[in-house]
Amino acid sequence: MTGASGLEIFWWAVIPYVAIAIFVVGHIWRYRYDQFGWTTRSTELQEKRWLRWGGPIFHYATFLAIAGHVIGILIPASWTRAIGISEPVYRWFSASAGTVAVVGVLVGIAILAGRRILVARVRATTSPVDWFILIVLLIEVVFGLVMTTGINLLGSGYNYRTTVSVWFRSLFAGDPNVHAIASAPVLYQIHVSVAWLIIAAWPFTRLVHAWSAPVWYMWRPFVVYRSRRASRPTEPGTSGRRWRRIGVPY
Repeated sequence: MTGASGLEIFWWAVIPYVAIAIFVVGHIWRYRYDQFGWTTRSTELQEKRWLRWGGPIFHYATFLAIAGHVIGILIPASWTRAIGISEPVYRWFSASAGTVAVVGVLVGIAILAGRRILVARVRATTSPVDWFILIVLLIEVVFGLVMTTGINLLGSGYNYRTTVSVWFRSLFAGDPNVHAIASAPVLYQIHVSVAWLIIAAWPFTRLVHAWSAPVWYMWRPFVVYRSRRASRPTEPGTSGRRWRRIGVPY
């Protein structure tokens, strides 16, 4: 961090660690003191048609976007070159897949946000925190769309793995490379800054349900379902009586 200004050190070295600390401590606090609130607060009973489309689109596209970020940020460019993937090929593939993911996330957010705005019963259950995280996610996705589609797919492209990725990995090494992120374009800096805001706010929103995925369903016993069709109970004996004296065998 030699030669970096005080603002750069605060923005790119201090804030990330503060956001990570809030993320970890906030989840521990929420789990210990608000387990009944650790939920999506599902509004499926209020409205199902929009949710049936918006929920899956948003979640599957988000999984794809997260996978793209993991590959692009955590895996060094030297690793992909070592297996024969050149930078132009990587950029085209990541931009194409990223465009699909970010468009999907944007469509999902639009459906879910429109549902909360237009359906009165859902709107009544929406808290200020819900609106805050929706707006912040929308801002993040719009910037992601501009960078992924506008710059890397349709534009001249930008190799963020030489700046943003280097800085991000250096955070976990305990030696933040402030110069790397400070030299990145402003759009990428804003995108990263909004991401830290989402991480810091995560424990206090509905996003905590991401850690409660029912993975155990994969190895739980089979569930036996009973028919709703009414049927006469099986009577003991052959006499047809609906009662019997206590102590008398069937």
